[in-house]
Amino acid sequence: MSVRDRLLAALTAVLWGCNFLAIDATLQHFPPLFAGALRFAVLVLPVALLVPWPRVKLRWLIGYGLGFGTLQFAFLFIAMDTGMPTGLASLVLQASAPFTVLLGWLLLREKLSPWQIAGIVLAVAGMCAIGWQRAEHAALLPVVLTVLGALSWAVGNLCLRQAQPDNPLHLTLWMCVVPPLPMLALSLVFEGPTAAWNSLVTIDDATAWLAVTGIAYTAILGTVVGAGIWSTLMRRNPASTVAPFSLLVPVVGLTLAFVILGERPTPIEIAASAVVVTGVALGSAGATLANRLRRTRVPV
Repeated sequence: MSVRDRLLAALTAVLWGCNFLAIDATLQHFPPLFAGALRFAVLVLPVALLVPWPRVKLRWLIGYGLGFGTLQFAFLFIAMDTGMPTGLASLVLQASAPFTVLLGWLLLREKLSPWQIAGIVLAVAGMCAIGWQRAEHAALLPVVLTVLGALSWAVGNLCLRQAQPDNPLHLTLWMCVVPPLPMLALSLVFEGPTAAWNSLVTIDDATAWLAVTGIAYTAILGTVVGAGIWSTLMRRNPASTVAPFSLLVPVVGLTLAFVILGERPTPIEIAASAVVVTGVALGSAGATLANRLRRTRVPV
């Protein structure tokens, strides 16, 4: 993985870390499933009119849209709306990294180095510690929902890999066409039409402008820019190399939640977060070191 790609991966982590504050602002006014539908609906018309078709098999586009777009954000938005702290959500969602690596190994036969395995074990251990701590406070369900969102993200990553688009950004943008209808249907079933309608007719409330700004951020910077960069990196590099960088998102998310929202994680949660970040560092740096050793090894 080149230095340029590493910097792009780090930039994506910053964009997605800020994304959680935007989601928190959005959920202050809109119902979670309806908010998810709006996030992608604002992009449908511009994409259909301005973005060329990505020339991929339809099943991979739909799989990417349902995994990365629909299910990930449906689970995440509901989790945050039912009490998942913003900072911890940014951390637990990054379980997508070990999920992607493991699914890549199981389904795509990508090789795992011992360092990557050690990093996955550390990351999973940190996630389990957070789940145990939240269960102590009777708040395990939001953690479970966030983990399901992470698994959905991992499935979307593999569909993206299998699509092999000529232009990953085009695929990422066309992916946004998939989620609005399923999420709107889920909103009508579980939230009812009244909740969505009330959020629209009260758009002039004091909190509405911040919620609309949050939708704009998640749609443009979180989806178009962030996911566009991410999809390009996933195409140029093995999933097992790129995915661990998503674990850097909590560094931004937890910090901003602490500074702006005043969230105070428990000592166990702080220690578990450090374990997770150590896991991504070990997995990424260890894989690079192993590759260098293989390249420089002199046969006897």
